This record gives sequence, C-alpha cells and structure tokens, in this order.
Amino acid sequence: MLLGSQLRRLRESRGITREAAGYSIRASESKISRMELGRVSFKTRDVEDLLTLYGITDEAERAALVGLAREANVAGWWHSYSDVLPSWFPTYVGLEGAASLIRAYEVQFVHGLLQTEAYAHAVVSRGMKDASAADIDRRVALRLERQKYLVSENAPDVHIVLDEAALRRPYGDREVMRGQLQHLIEISERPNIRLQVMPFSFGGHAGESGAFTILSFPESDLSDVVYLEQLTSALYLDKREDVAQYENALRELQQDSPGPDASRDLLRGLLQLS
Repeated sequence: MLLGSQLRRLRESRGITREAAGYSIRASESKISRMELGRVSFKTRDVEDLLTLYGITDEAERAALVGLAREANVAGWWHSYSDVLPSWFPTYVGLEGAASLIRAYEVQFVHGLLQTEAYAHAVVSRGMKDASAADIDRRVALRLERQKYLVSENAPDVHIVLDEAALRRPYGDREVMRGQLQHLIEISERPNIRLQVMPFSFGGHAGESGAFTILSFPESDLSDVVYLEQLTSALYLDKREDVAQYENALRELQQDSPGPDASRDLLRGLLQLS
C-alpha cells in the first residue's frame, strides 16, 4: 500500500498514463492499477524500471523505494491470522505497525488498540455471530498482539478521541465494562498515548461522518493514510485533499473535547456509576 501510493504519485506528477507505465514493464494497465493499490506483489525489476521511467535517479531514493518493494513481499506476522480476518484488514494491520503516529475517532466502541481482552472478546463475538469459539479467540489474539505496538521500543504516538457513546454502550457484562474503563484510565497515563472523551453534553461535533483512523509514517516522503472501515470493505485514502479534511475534523474534535486530564476524570466518573 505504501509503495503503491508512492508509485502512483510519481507517475501522476510526471503526467504518465497507466498504459504507458504498463508498457515500460511489459505489463497491462490493470497490472499498474493493482500495483498502485497494493493488491499484487512487487518485482524488484518492475519497480526499478518504473523509477527509471519516472525520472528517479537519486540512488538513496531508489534504494528506499526498492526496499519498500522487498518489505511488501515479506508476509507479516498477522498473515497467520488471515483465515479469521476480512480480506481488507491485513493491509491495515501492516500500515498500523509501520506508523509512527496513529490518530483516531471512535463512536461505536473503544478503539481496538485500547481494548481489554474481555471487552475485545465481547465485541468480536457480537460481530462474528456465526464463528466458532476458536475463530473468535484467534481474532481476539490478533487484537492483543497489535497492542504490543504501544509498549514496543519504537512505540507510535497514539491520539484517540472516544465518543462518550463508546463508553456507555455495554459490551459484555458489568465487570467487563468496569475493567475496560479502568484500563482506559491506566493506559491513558502512558506518555505516548493521548486519550480524550467527547462528552454527550457538547452536542453535535466534527465527527458526524463516523469513525476514522489517520496513520502517519516516519518516512517524510510517505503520505498519511486515512482508514475508513465499512460493512463489507474498507477505504484507504491518501490524497492530500482527502487527508486534510479528516485531519481538520480530528483537530476540531480534539479542541472541542476535554483534555486528557479532564477526560480521565470523566472516565473515573463513569467507572463510579458503572
């Protein structure tokens, strides 16, 4: 996905059609389209030929992009869970693992990176009604594995705004919800995590379009990606104008929500009421 986006931007900036790009690597226009969407593996020779076509002569820049091609062809740890994941989700897990900054707004439930095991089990069970207990357990295990990013050596910064609805909508029994609220209070103390709660009392706000995640990467030449999950698929937006609108919405949500300390107080209040 990252490499595909880069190749597409380079091609468009040079005014080169997909057909011409395909011809340069002895492939079809649809092959270029699939490459740019990250839906096929990358041959090093093809990437090198495209970079030459696009006028990329700097050795360091070429090496970085060819390196992305090699990384893209190596299956990540999450691929062992592909049997219990929707087809579009492994791409997200890979992007999330490469991100240095994860920003998100959630309204239906607590963000997956902040869920307790019991809460995650309740959420997954609700979403996979016909799945076996073993498949549900594997999906939960993947979610817990993703959470290791938060305490790793190169842990990303995580800025999340949770709508109060996500905290009041019960998943599991009373103890599950109490455990989840307590976990949020504790994990929000971590230096790399900024957690805010958008309270009901504020009324209408900038998150009217629903949940979204913005992923940013340590490489300065890689664009941010907005992830929008749907019922049967997902959208990955990386055009500057699209990303900017979601960044503006999240900025408004952060400005209009109580800060992290006040949000922790709100969580403590909900915990006392639960």
